[in-house]
Amino acid sequence: MSDNKTLLYLLRRDLRVADNPILHALSKNKQGFTHVIPVYAFQPHQIEVSGFATNGNSPFEEARSAVGSFWRCGSHRAKFLAESVWDVKTGLEKLGSGLTIRVGPHGDIAKSIIEAEELNVKGLWMTEEEGSEEKQEERAVRQVCKDAGVDFRLWVDEKYLVDDRDLGKKLEDPQALPDVFTSYRKMMEPLKEVSRDVLPDIKRLPPVPKSVPEQPWNFTIPDTLQAVIEALHKPLKSIPYIDTPLPYPNGAKSAHPFIGGEITGLERLDHLLSSGAMSAYKDTRNGMLGMDFSSKLSAWLALGCITARQVNTALNEFEDGSNSKWSTGEGFGKGENQGTTAMRFELLWRDYMRLCTRKYGDKLFQPQGFRQADAEWVRTESPESQEKIQRIINGTTGMGMIDASQRELYHTGYTSNRARQNVASFLAKHLRLDWRIGAEYYEMMLVDYDVSSNWGNWQYVAGIGNDPRGEARVFNPVKQSFDYDANGEYVKMWVSEVRKLEEPAEIFQAWTVPESERKGKGLSGTPEQEAMWRNPLKRIEFTVGRRAQRRRGNGRGGANRGRGNDGGRGGRG
Repeated sequence: MSDNKTLLYLLRRDLRVADNPILHALSKNKQGFTHVIPVYAFQPHQIEVSGFATNGNSPFEEARSAVGSFWRCGSHRAKFLAESVWDVKTGLEKLGSGLTIRVGPHGDIAKSIIEAEELNVKGLWMTEEEGSEEKQEERAVRQVCKDAGVDFRLWVDEKYLVDDRDLGKKLEDPQALPDVFTSYRKMMEPLKEVSRDVLPDIKRLPPVPKSVPEQPWNFTIPDTLQAVIEALHKPLKSIPYIDTPLPYPNGAKSAHPFIGGEITGLERLDHLLSSGAMSAYKDTRNGMLGMDFSSKLSAWLALGCITARQVNTALNEFEDGSNSKWSTGEGFGKGENQGTTAMRFELLWRDYMRLCTRKYGDKLFQPQGFRQADAEWVRTESPESQEKIQRIINGTTGMGMIDASQRELYHTGYTSNRARQNVASFLAKHLRLDWRIGAEYYEMMLVDYDVSSNWGNWQYVAGIGNDPRGEARVFNPVKQSFDYDANGEYVKMWVSEVRKLEEPAEIFQAWTVPESERKGKGLSGTPEQEAMWRNPLKRIEFTVGRRAQRRRGNGRGGANRGRGNDGGRGGRG
């Protein structure tokens, strides 16, 4: 038997070196481990891994969603994830450690390493996560450790604003979580003081053993970041409902041109504070154009590249003026302001969505939602529904904001919070389509996908989740366009067909352009484009001031007479 005493650390959504409780404990190494093997394994049920297969054949089923058969992880998020994994690999190497990258279920990967007698694996640590699949992973690893006589420890997930160890003082039973966010927020306030301190930086970690067992099955793990990205992208050639994607519009700029990883996440946080964007956050978070209209921290938070308590600590140091590197930012040293307050509010919302997942479990994915609401959805299998879904996904509905958002999402992996809310409301409430189609598509496309935030917020907007207004909240995408894209700049950026139009009302609903004027205003093209203004999925009559959009012809979805409903702040998509 080897004299080694090895610990296996399985990383999931804790892809960081700083403020990492497991690495902090290992830097002190009171347990006496001689070696530590940090491992990140791409999970074949959550991301397609056949691109790693030596002969192209994977032993695992394709990683597709249950309702729409979408890829579970699309190209934008796959790239951001690979970058984040590579970044933590680099960070670990600087501390004298490293990262072993594998493909396969956590239980099987753990078993293959534990069975190597020369390693003498004595413990396995991993961070707890919410979600039914995540819990299955934890149970599988626990059983492997039990069978092998290896000590298993599941660590508290500390990337949230409110630590679970503190949560119990105010919410002992997860089932007692209020079903209205405002009630939960009031329980936790003042938010400025609710978060624990960030852990001290670490200097050194125990080394990795000289050799680690090879990757099981017929997979090859590339030795460069670009090759990992190419392997993840290789199978994602086709996407359901998208036959010929619309080209990237000339001049359009991504609002999320960032790369993954702890380093870039912390750089983004620094920028928000030093530029003054954080202090303006409350006023700009519902914007739709530009990199600084919202924080854009969500992708790094979702993967645990940074933590909410790191953000809160930075906010505190900015507000009290104790960290001069942000001295150029508006509001530095002047205490809490509307922007920093709003940021803590949104961080707490992420906490709340996670706790809803803990409370409701698999109801997160059920068509009737958390509330098991008496809601009926149009069957997605019918030809009419299939056409509607295809047009929504391709951004050819004829509704300007919806189409712009869907095209932006396809091309960049990101779209604004305000746009997400409108798309969700349009799909689920205006068209009554099964909201899970939208949630699955967002899971595939969003670079900042988080299981609790995505599925919980889709439920919220669909009226079957934790929105106290439920079915009564309906976003009017025309009114919302006038409110948040008054001149139509966002729609024109991503829907190039309407760039010759000048009237916002026409930009937002091109069907309002008289037929005799359409060709002269550039409204001509392919059958898919023609359908946008000849046969839109929805025609909404909307009055702004004394001017009205009047219905011409018969719209597929009828018309909302008068101003219609406005969704308000909504579900932070």
